[in-house]
Amino acid sequence: MNFELVEKIANAVLYEGYLLYPYRPSSVKNRQRFNFGVLTPQAYSEAQRGAENWSMQTQCLVLGNQHTTFDVKARFLHLVMREVGELIGPLTEWREGAAPEFRFAGSLEVGGQLFRPWQEAVEREANAQGLKLDELITQPRRLTFTFPAKQEIEPLREASGQVVGVIVRQQQSIAGVIEIAAEQFGEHLRRVTVRILNLTPFENAARKNREEALLYSLASAHTILGARDGEFVSLLDPPEEFKEAAAACSNVGTWPVLVGAEGERDLMLSSPIILYDYPQIAPESAGDLFDGTEIDEILTLRIMTLTEEEKREMRGTDGRAKQILDRTETLPAEQLMKLHGALRGLRPLEEQER
Repeated sequence: MNFELVEKIANAVLYEGYLLYPYRPSSVKNRQRFNFGVLTPQAYSEAQRGAENWSMQTQCLVLGNQHTTFDVKARFLHLVMREVGELIGPLTEWREGAAPEFRFAGSLEVGGQLFRPWQEAVEREANAQGLKLDELITQPRRLTFTFPAKQEIEPLREASGQVVGVIVRQQQSIAGVIEIAAEQFGEHLRRVTVRILNLTPFENAARKNREEALLYSLASAHTILGARDGEFVSLLDPPEEFKEAAAACSNVGTWPVLVGAEGERDLMLSSPIILYDYPQIAPESAGDLFDGTEIDEILTLRIMTLTEEEKREMRGTDGRAKQILDRTETLPAEQLMKLHGALRGLRPLEEQER
């Protein structure tokens, strides 16, 4: 199993739309984020009459036998609310665990850097490995996962060392379930169903807005499936004998495709973004830009045209935004030229029949 190649594709899915050009909180594009694979708490979904999903279902086909084992990895982003506070009075000494007096601010400039409130994210995953495929037919599995609430306070220091502000990061607890089952469709064919459910408690859901619900949600949720001593059947281009079974698969909020090296059939990525079998990251790409609908060259050139004030805001947005800016500003000319275009799969032109 080529997990390294799969992780690259899965990470592109995980961060798709995380932050869009011009990579600043003041941009209209970035005021409503996380639009792919969001599973809100069940209570909020029901309060919205299903406008937001609280579950995701993957169904796929596996050719296997009594020795076939099955792996499931559910991955998502757990959001973190980052707020900025200005100290009532500066401190010369910072004590870990201290709670100095401060007032929340819409923005704060410290040491020449601008800080604003923002939603950051932490990568999460829940795994189930070595499940016997045939046992899932009679004994479906139900695996629970939880991630606790957490708060951190980070000091913001002037060049003199005085603490004049704080960054407060608050993360809410999340609880969910992965349900895994299988059905026999023939002597060797099995249909596997994997469901991810967000069962996080969420009180007064009808009075809450989406921004509040996001902090209790699974964002960019997707599933990586692996088979040992077995192989997956493409749902996009199934063999003739499996077309009917492939058409009967019901996928809700997700799109399963084969991943790995071309021709391998032991890994599948179930993505909230529509992909084709064996998707790849272009080798010319210098790094993540979080916007797969754009062209790397165009985004890179646009970033280069930002004003110094816009760049200052971008650096203060998020560590990932700063990384994009730093990488772009130091991009070698030869790397930039590679983004202009590439030729692949050249073949002789066949003679036309006369």
